[in-house]
Amino acid sequence: MNAKKKNVIAIILGGGQGSRLYPLTESRSKPAVPIGGKYRLVDIPISNCMNSDIYRIFVLTQFNSASLNAHIKNTYNFSIFSHSFVDILAAEQTPDNPTWFQGTADAVRQCMPHFLNHEFDYALILSGDQLYQMDFNEMVEEHIKRQADITIATLPVNAKDAPEFGILKTNSESCIESFIEKPAKELLPDWESDVSDQMKQEGKHYLASMGIYIFNKDLLVDIMSNKETKDFGKEIIPQAVGSKKILSYQYEGYWTDIGNIDSFFEANIGLTEDLPKFNLFDDTNKIFTRPRLLPPSKFQKTMVERSLISEGCILNAKEINNSVIGIRSRIGTGTIIQNCYIMGNDFYQNIDEMDHDITNGKLLVGIGERCYINNAIVDKNCRIGNDVHINGGSHLADFSADLYAIKDGIVVIKKGAVLPDNFSIK
Repeated sequence: MNAKKKNVIAIILGGGQGSRLYPLTESRSKPAVPIGGKYRLVDIPISNCMNSDIYRIFVLTQFNSASLNAHIKNTYNFSIFSHSFVDILAAEQTPDNPTWFQGTADAVRQCMPHFLNHEFDYALILSGDQLYQMDFNEMVEEHIKRQADITIATLPVNAKDAPEFGILKTNSESCIESFIEKPAKELLPDWESDVSDQMKQEGKHYLASMGIYIFNKDLLVDIMSNKETKDFGKEIIPQAVGSKKILSYQYEGYWTDIGNIDSFFEANIGLTEDLPKFNLFDDTNKIFTRPRLLPPSKFQKTMVERSLISEGCILNAKEINNSVIGIRSRIGTGTIIQNCYIMGNDFYQNIDEMDHDITNGKLLVGIGERCYINNAIVDKNCRIGNDVHINGGSHLADFSADLYAIKDGIVVIKKGAVLPDNFSIK
């Protein structure tokens, strides 16, 4: 029996202001950040739901929602004869809730009246900023079979990574007995759990919460009646340990939290590997996104190595290495792009517009000629002139300016930025 028949709704938490992903979140919410050249972050949890036959999906957000609204409206349209939907619920003032969302649990609490307009037995609560492919059917089935109150997806991690997570300790029945938030390394020996032999061989003895939960409806309604609790990971889960039956559902596939510029950059560049950990070419785990009627990409004398090229690009570059090139990208003659995520453009300039810009000394949308760009993220709709030299790396200190920011050695060119000829970041 699939999850749809089991009466599941999905609630995707869009996150707060997304300050750690700044400047990518300067004008858009975190779930709307482009990833993989043609997708948005929110497409990942939505696609996991749809691949698991869960078609009633809410996305909760409160910051810079316009582009997210447009993306979901233009992407997820279901038959008028079905009960399927992807609805955005933005923070709204009501007599009972006059404030913005104060945390993950508070976001769910404020939106409960909307959820309760639908029949459901189980609520699947997901994060909007994680990269993974997972069959939620198996998790739901285990939750029902084991008669759990709450099920938490857990990821085996090693001692180096454990202090970055909430760590759970399970008994022989895979039920969670205790919880600790970001434990110090000296405490870890007491927090080992039973994991598979493969995970033991990899030195992964600790179970980290993935921030993916299943709640029974009645329990969720009861928990949401307490307005003092604001967050799932920091309050609700620790408080439920010992009083509720909480099942650990171990997941051993690829999973990463897109929490900052470094992890975002690494996740995108990782897609270019020969055997990427996140497989965009898996026909049974398709990633859905907005269908665009774009032409094929066009190359001229360009050497491309280990890169992803999205549709609708016009590429005259000299070399593109180890990079992700987004939709409608335009890159000029003699330019070298390496270790970059070029997000592309939202539109094409027609011939008249290009002639007008050239006549008036204005740069064209895209990347000019004879440029060198390394270790960088170029956000959408940028105008980069000729002979621009950008060389990101550990030699660069963190910095923020009107046109770009540097974080962990990665240069981020801001959305719509205009970099003149001979501009340089070295």
